[in-house]
Amino acid sequence: MILVTGATGLSGQMIVRELALGRVPAKALIRSMGKASAIGLDKLPGIETVEGDMRAGDDVKAALDGVSRVLLISSASQDMRETQCNFIDLCRQAGVQHVIKFSGAESGIGFDPAKFRFTRMHEEIEDHLEGSGLAWTHLRPSQFMQVYLREAAAISRDGELRLPFADIELAPVAIEDIAKVACRLLREGGHESESLDMTGPEALTMNEVAGRISAATGRPVRYVAIGWDERRSALLGGGASADFVDALYEQLQERLSRPRSRVHLATHDAFGVQPTSFAEFARTYARAFSG
Repeated sequence: MILVTGATGLSGQMIVRELALGRVPAKALIRSMGKASAIGLDKLPGIETVEGDMRAGDDVKAALDGVSRVLLISSASQDMRETQCNFIDLCRQAGVQHVIKFSGAESGIGFDPAKFRFTRMHEEIEDHLEGSGLAWTHLRPSQFMQVYLREAAAISRDGELRLPFADIELAPVAIEDIAKVACRLLREGGHESESLDMTGPEALTMNEVAGRISAATGRPVRYVAIGWDERRSALLGGGASADFVDALYEQLQERLSRPRSRVHLATHDAFGVQPTSFAEFARTYARAFSG
């Protein structure tokens, strides 16, 4: 049996839906049955929703009963390292054979993961998993294309993509692509002791991102380079915690110092996944960007 944690998050739910589409039986660990029901996870064929908290040992032990392979996802929070490392220890105790860690790797050439707390935590969790005695695979996507949906309201209202990214490049990857790879790993196994980086097929400036959204919607969209203070106020006003916003500032500073991005499609190629271009992504989500 397969278990996916963090199944109501954006990445988790896409992976669970991909499993259901492929008729792969799996358990989905969720914090709230109400949220799982609201997004339809409880109605997916072959998916058993299990309510529990990753930080609660008894909940985890119950979810792991009969499970041989796990996809480990949890939210980017200050206790991510402790939560995931404790979960890995419980996997070992429960007899899980293979843990696939949903990790992360920035696309910026020369980006130092030690200077951004969440990539630093991911690497520390990877080290813990590698030392656990369990079979492991690290799935390490770069920035998600879906993060630009957070800007959809301003884009549809003002025709502006307002971000503090100056003229840096990023190589975002569609979560749909990641979900296809994750589903194959969960269904078939293999790729043990491998770190699988993923980016999208293009390194893009924000002007290029705005241009692709404009082409998809048929409406003018321009990139406006803003300062950090404006971005910080917008994030806090949108409900982000101060700790999370401070972490994003760390990431921004390192991105600005490493403005060029690599494109890495080896994982797409190995799994036979056609890379989704940003233009394709923008067309798929054109209604969201149009308001």
